[in-house]
Amino acid sequence: MARGTTLMTRGSASGSMLPWIGLALILLIVDQFTKVLILGYLRFGDSTTVTSFFNIVRAHNTGAAFSFLAAASGWQRWLFTGIGVAATLFIVYLLRKHAGQKLFCFALACILGGAIGNVIDRLLRGYVVDFLQFHWQDRWYFPAFNVADTAITIGAAALILDELLRVRRTR
Repeated sequence: MARGTTLMTRGSASGSMLPWIGLALILLIVDQFTKVLILGYLRFGDSTTVTSFFNIVRAHNTGAAFSFLAAASGWQRWLFTGIGVAATLFIVYLLRKHAGQKLFCFALACILGGAIGNVIDRLLRGYVVDFLQFHWQDRWYFPAFNVADTAITIGAAALILDELLRVRRTR
């Protein structure tokens, strides 16, 4: 009985990475579903006003964040795909190793779902489909982004918060 209790305690302390993979999968499905809708209903360059500060657009990003390297000759597609695949493998390793750390794993799962979503776009289309656009009085436009980018951003913010909380606990 003591051995079973020890195994049970050890298993629950370390946690399972399956819920985090599940979260990443949900984010990936939502990302790809919304992109399919945009591709099906809008032509490249189309824009639909939703509010005075928000539009749904169809944009294609061959670069990285904020269209970094978008004007390159095409090699960036494979560079960013490779980075996404490497990040995916590393994140899965971290999820397996630290499955019991909830905020850390939440952050990693968000980044994982978003990274895979954008890698799929690069592999299937050669570009990432962006469609969420915020602006201020038709003068300033934030670059269009998508659900994957949002998940990655939330994940990055959660990683920072997790580190700040960890440092605070060690003091």
